[in-house]
Amino acid sequence: MIYLLALLIGIVAGLRAMTAPAAFAWGAHLGVLKVQGSLVAFMGFAWTPWIFTVLALAELVTDQLPTTPSRTVPVQFGTRILSGALCGAAIGVTGGSLWAGAIAGIIGAVIGTLGGRAARARLAAAFGKDRPAAIIEDIVAIGGAALLLLAVPG
Repeated sequence: MIYLLALLIGIVAGLRAMTAPAAFAWGAHLGVLKVQGSLVAFMGFAWTPWIFTVLALAELVTDQLPTTPSRTVPVQFGTRILSGALCGAAIGVTGGSLWAGAIAGIIGAVIGTLGGRAARARLAAAFGKDRPAAIIEDIVAIGGAALLLLAVPG
């Protein structure tokens, strides 16, 4: 179950690179995720959720801009992979294996990045413009991150 959750949060990270860590940093800070004493303990520090929240909000805005590069360019793709690894590791810590969680998060991030791009392209074609597709993707990412945070065993 833990590794499925890590894979799924990786998919969210593939959709929106900063949404997953913002949600999970709040979870760690509020004690929902037990990451103390691990390599991802910084997720629970006082400033971490605020930093990731600002980054997530900026990402939601910049994603709407026509000049934003594709999520599959190396920097964008790499960021999503790192985000998936970080959040997967945070889930993995709760199940006793940070590294297995990180790997599942990476796999999910690749799936979310490529699948999200394809799904958004189809939605944008159906709507005749990109903005409604982007908003739907935002809702799925935010809602998915929140639901997955609640699903992590305490």
